Amino acid sequence: MKEISIIGSTGSIGVNTLRVVEAHPKKLRVAALAARRNAELLFRQAKKFRPHLVCLFEEGQAIWLEKRLRPFGIQVTTGEAGLLAASTVTRAEKIVFAMAGSLGLRPILAALKAGKTVAVANKEPLVMAGELLIREAEQSGGELIPIDSEHSGLWQCLEGKAKDTIKKLILTSSGGPFFGRKVDLRKVTPRQALHHPRWKMGPKITIDSATLMNKGLEVIEATNLFQVSVDQIEVVIHPEAVVHALIEFVDGSQLAQLGITDMRLPIQYALSYPSRFVNSIPSLNLTAVREFHFFKPDFKRFPCLGLGYEAKRCGGTMPAVLNAANEVAVQKFLAGSVRFSEIPKIVERAMTLHHPIQNPTLNQILETDAWAREEAEVND
Repeated sequence: MKEISIIGSTGSIGVNTLRVVEAHPKKLRVAALAARRNAELLFRQAKKFRPHLVCLFEEGQAIWLEKRLRPFGIQVTTGEAGLLAASTVTRAEKIVFAMAGSLGLRPILAALKAGKTVAVANKEPLVMAGELLIREAEQSGGELIPIDSEHSGLWQCLEGKAKDTIKKLILTSSGGPFFGRKVDLRKVTPRQALHHPRWKMGPKITIDSATLMNKGLEVIEATNLFQVSVDQIEVVIHPEAVVHALIEFVDGSQLAQLGITDMRLPIQYALSYPSRFVNSIPSLNLTAVREFHFFKPDFKRFPCLGLGYEAKRCGGTMPAVLNAANEVAVQKFLAGSVRFSEIPKIVERAMTLHHPIQNPTLNQILETDAWAREEAEVND
């Protein structure tokens, strides 16, 4: 029986993680749950899974939640102290992090310092502070593992392989809503950009998929997680979204990870590792797919992908600038104050003005994040 904590339990990844727990009641148990603000859903989750501790980050409804959970003997915490408590609870062997934004950085560091295995679903921590997190894991004996489907695919392909046998890591991308379409990107509306051809996701990640910034961020994640150079990462467009990742060996052979598009698969593997749990999720039917297509990305039309590579080559605090400026630019586009084609320009301006700090501390990363957001706000 493995006990886990879920930081961000009311979001999509958190809900799917609890579905995995529910499917394997003899193998998984919830030690702690944490959410930013959805008190009602957190209450229902706590009542059902009976963790030892829950955290509602925003204090407004924490008193209400504490009263509701008092009959069940569940401790209720709040604020950053509550997140730290949920992330380091002694009974939890693995911590699933799925809380968006820089809010999760301190709790992740605390979990690693406590020697926990940290399964990361959201991109920000590994983009903003990947080098810092890897250093902490190496020093403390903690471990960072991926939940994101592409990086889970790479992780599975790389398992047991000697590093000197690996030539290249290949990330796949669906291409977003504008792949293969003759659309003037200067005239794209938020409604058009939010219409993903395959999946329903949150607005931020959907826009990142449209600009290919999501792959730029994933390039940075991959270099940090797997300790390879940025020049060993390749991105290919794969509209069918069946092949999640590939690796190429030095002899030219390639190995791919395939599966249906269901986040329960990478979540379950992160929780079951190093073994695998049997599940009832539908298998991939290759005869139904019939064809696989792969294309080179258009770096000129979608410059955000190239900015991801550039940020990693600069290193230090530059990925934090990329991430923060992009978040602001996407918010501006969704609000109608900038064009879709201006998103990469806002990010590039902030990166041009920044002088990266190498081997930054957490405070330096957070200060850089705040600076980049201010810079992106004023530089229209």
